[in-house]
Amino acid sequence: MDAFSDQQAVARYAEGPPRLVPGFDSLQRMVMLLLAEHASDDARILVLGAGGGLEIKAFAEARPGWRFDGVDPSAEMLNLAKVTLGPLADRVCLHHGLIDCAPEGPFDAATCILTLHFVERDERLRTLGEIRRRLKPGAPLAVAHFSFPQGAGERELWLARYAAFAVASGVEPAQAEKAREAIAGRLPILAPEEDEQLLREAGFGAVSQFYMGFAFRGWVAYA
Repeated sequence: MDAFSDQQAVARYAEGPPRLVPGFDSLQRMVMLLLAEHASDDARILVLGAGGGLEIKAFAEARPGWRFDGVDPSAEMLNLAKVTLGPLADRVCLHHGLIDCAPEGPFDAATCILTLHFVERDERLRTLGEIRRRLKPGAPLAVAHFSFPQGAGERELWLARYAAFAVASGVEPAQAEKAREAIAGRLPILAPEEDEQLLREAGFGAVSQFYMGFAFRGWVAYA
């Protein structure tokens, strides 16, 4: 995640997800609605991978009574989140670090959007377990990240589709190819069935997929 320590890359971060993640705005809206099925009007929400502040801003605007604890390992991204949130920041506590830096809760719901694909499998399982430990019984967790089949030729196909979508969204072809190569070489992406299994191993139940956008998938599960 070196890019999240690069000030220029951080400054441009907000441009990325809407162009690179199919239906990004709708994804945020769907997550908010899934949380709201169980979270009260004055709920406390844990947001892991809160840097940039995009999802907290969307949730806070839609649900004026919710309060948030956001966690991120990048100080630069947390600074960007403060700018993004503006006056909404008075309903948000930001914490620099990994899941262990999150308050104990208990929280009414949690999200982890475009984050877990940076985390190796064993640490991903531990992270999910720590999220669940901080949730009230029955509270929802919504996750979304890179997740696609890893069989022979399938990984390359899905990454090519990711790059093609980026180009169709206005990204320069050379830049899209550079991103594809970086993702292929650095991210520990899992197959969808592995992602679902990790949620179950971490103690979540009623796991169901609610989103698929080319190389990205999203699930909701319950503590």
